Amino acid sequence: MTSPAQLASLEGQQYLVLRPTGAVATEYRAIQRDTLASVEASLTFPHTEHVTLRGFAEPERREELTATIRTWAARQHPITVTAEAVDTFPAPWQIVILRLTRTRTLVSAYATLTDLLVDTDFRRLGELDLEDWTFHLSVVYGKTLATEAWAELDRAARRSLPALPTETVTEAELVWYQDGIEHAEVIPFGLR
Repeated sequence: MTSPAQLASLEGQQYLVLRPTGAVATEYRAIQRDTLASVEASLTFPHTEHVTLRGFAEPERREELTATIRTWAARQHPITVTAEAVDTFPAPWQIVILRLTRTRTLVSAYATLTDLLVDTDFRRLGELDLEDWTFHLSVVYGKTLATEAWAELDRAARRSLPALPTETVTEAELVWYQDGIEHAEVIPFGLR
C-alpha cells in the first residue's frame, strides 16, 4: 500500500497472505488494468496481488504471532492457486475480485491454520468459517462508487475465466502496518 489514508486505516494490523507470481499474477494484473481503465472514478486498489488467509490486530504481540505463523508454515505443503472467475463482493463492500477455485491444498492450508489458531487468543479480523470463506484476490475497491456506477461495474466485471490460470505458491508472507509503513516477512513452507 502506498496511500497514506489506506496505511492509516491498517495501522496495527497484520495479514497472512499468499503472493502469486506466475500465471495467476499475470491474469490478475491484466484484469486490474482493464477494470481501472473502464471506470472514470479514482478508485483504490491493492498495489500487489495477494490472497489473504487471515487478518490480525496484534500490534503488541507481533513476534508471538510471527512465531505461530512460522510453526504453521513449517508444516505446510506448497499451495495450488487457480483463478476461476472475475466476481464481486456486493454492497456494502463493493469489491471486484479474482475468485479462486477451492483447491485441495488451499482449503487444507486454511483449515490447518484455523486448527492452529483455535488454541490461541490472537485477535483475528474478519475471520469466517472455511465453508463461508471465498478465496480471492481483491482487484479494485469500489466502495466510493455511487449505486448506479457500482451496478454498472458489477455487471461489466463478472465473467468466467476459460483458461483457469494456475500456479503453485511455496511461501507465505506476514504483512504488518506500523508507523504508517507496510512491513513484510516472507516465510517459506517447510514441506516440499
